[in-house]
Amino acid sequence: MTAPLVHLFRLLKWGRILARHGALTGIEEDRNTPRPIRRLARIARMGARVPRTPRYADAFQEIGPAAIKLGQTLATRPDLVGEQAARDLLRLQDALPPVDFTIICEEIRSSFGRPIEELFDEIEEIPIGAASIAQVHRAVTTDGRRVAIKVLRPGIEAEFARAIDTYEWAAAQVEAMGGEAARLRPRLVIETFKRWTARELDLRREAASASELAVGMEAEPDFVVPAIDWQRTTGRVMTLEWVDGIKLSNRDALIEAGHDVSLLAARLVRAFLRQAIAEGFFHADMHQGNLFALADGRIAAIDFGIMGRIDRRARVWLAEILYGLITGDYKRVAEIHFEAGYVPAHHNVAEFATALRAVGEPVRGMPVKDMSIGMMLDSLFNITRDFDMQTQPHLLLLQKTMVMIEGVATTLDPDINLWETAAPFVREWIRTELGPEAAIADKLIEDFRTIARLPQLVRNLEARYPSPGGAPPSPPLKDIEIVRVGGGWRYIAVAAVTAAVSIAATLLAVHS
Repeated sequence: MTAPLVHLFRLLKWGRILARHGALTGIEEDRNTPRPIRRLARIARMGARVPRTPRYADAFQEIGPAAIKLGQTLATRPDLVGEQAARDLLRLQDALPPVDFTIICEEIRSSFGRPIEELFDEIEEIPIGAASIAQVHRAVTTDGRRVAIKVLRPGIEAEFARAIDTYEWAAAQVEAMGGEAARLRPRLVIETFKRWTARELDLRREAASASELAVGMEAEPDFVVPAIDWQRTTGRVMTLEWVDGIKLSNRDALIEAGHDVSLLAARLVRAFLRQAIAEGFFHADMHQGNLFALADGRIAAIDFGIMGRIDRRARVWLAEILYGLITGDYKRVAEIHFEAGYVPAHHNVAEFATALRAVGEPVRGMPVKDMSIGMMLDSLFNITRDFDMQTQPHLLLLQKTMVMIEGVATTLDPDINLWETAAPFVREWIRTELGPEAAIADKLIEDFRTIARLPQLVRNLEARYPSPGGAPPSPPLKDIEIVRVGGGWRYIAVAAVTAAVSIAATLLAVHS
């Protein structure tokens, strides 16, 4: 267990780096920051030449790889770090210098336990990307296929473990101060970051995520997930199909190649909605560097280290919230927040609906280029404070990804109206999942599952109340609860008849 003095030393060192880049200015000036933290921020910057414009991304890059990943996580929480800091932290992509090629080759060789020549005919020495956890090289397999090889940086696991240990300790101290710091749940932020990192540090899990996403996106042929080469994949090395396309960040090149950028933007939005709402499993790192336009107009994604998952109940809530905002039904959106437990029950539903209307009406129907996203987010965060809403862990990644998708889509097509683009998909999904046909299907499934459980229920009753012919002698009749035995069998008979009648009635309703 790491001593508190070690944590304090690391924090002071990191704090000094943050102060030199002006990254603590916002903490000092924010009235919601606990007084002890403001005091520490002032101490950390003593004697430092603080730049007028904070350089958050540069500070995290100087601290190291673990801080870069933490910065990417904090970029999803403008309510925690501020809108300006969140925007700057989005620069933390492919931010590190590459590891020497000979070291990478040794990592590949030791990971597979066999000569590289048995796996690859050629590996390009210069990486095509070098991020905080891994770097990627283009290669050709021994059977002539072009692939990308992702290799973890040596020693990265130990470095992350040390940093996260201190992050957890610091978050616990901050949350214990109470007030606004406790409402924002910093320990939960670090725990979420820790889970993301654990997945990214095992490339087999990333490969499995890519494979699962590919299956889920079969209904969306305009979105491509590269195939995994499982024979050339381990926990530290992942090999996948090479994607030959133009990054969505290069709008001019897309137009020059003849792509319809408006169509690409719409396809991207629909692909995300398919993942998040229909499948409940989504790519949570869809920034412009991870998305490519293929020659035939399809969109391909890479880098599946961060994936999000939400259950069906949360997806129904999400779809209804989106549709309520699209249609202006703020009362229903407010009710959903209360039903989901996002807003404490002591608040008033109508008041919350009015607060949502104040945020939604000014931007509804407007093209994104005319919206002030910063003002809208600021208004939403004020609502979360006013109505005591705590951070919802299953929505953190979703919020981050929605911001990313919006950014990419508007870069491609500044005139896109995200509400209108999303409406047809959300409307159809709600009709399919929550309409009359879906209700009948759910009823049939529920009834058949009930019938399927009856044999096991009978076996459980027989095990609990064995027949008189068994080895153990029967107890005296006065000690046997006859009513319970008879009642149990009668309950089974009644349940079976009720289920059968229910199914028959449902089938008649379908055919009538």
